[in-house]
Amino acid sequence: MIRTTPQPGDIGLTSIPGPVGKGIEIGQWLNGDGFAPWEHAFLVLPGNQLIEAMPGGAEVNQLSEYDDRPVLYVSPAGLTPAQRKAICDCALKYRDVPYSFADYAALAAHRFHVPVPGLRSFIESSRHQICSQLVDRAYLDAGIHLFEDGRWPGYVTPMALYDLLADEAA
Repeated sequence: MIRTTPQPGDIGLTSIPGPVGKGIEIGQWLNGDGFAPWEHAFLVLPGNQLIEAMPGGAEVNQLSEYDDRPVLYVSPAGLTPAQRKAICDCALKYRDVPYSFADYAALAAHRFHVPVPGLRSFIESSRHQICSQLVDRAYLDAGIHLFEDGRWPGYVTPMALYDLLADEAA
């Protein structure tokens, strides 16, 4: 479901300006996700706040941080208030968890079927994650499986979230 007014538990999708955003956009294209302006994902919390994976660790910030760029808010249809609360509570467990550039290597290796023994276990044990991984992990921890294909949260990109939830809205 696509929303214009965010609710707690919604996923925010936005762009990242500059070369970092362009690099993520190209990486998502190489990953098979196509080109689109959704390079960053975050989770909406109560009180007009959000939690997002950042290079220094996952942070709680104000939604107004993204007032200067387009944001698309998406979520699965039919989430109950209890599920939304559970998603937010689960997401907050990841506050301060470091960002992981290694997950980009996992995405590339997965996409190109490069066998890298132990890469997934290393990433799981490091407790590092990228933005879309944090979002998918919070949903999984709350008992909501976004992807029926059983994919590991480390293989989830912002565009995969968009494609899944935009398809659901169609």
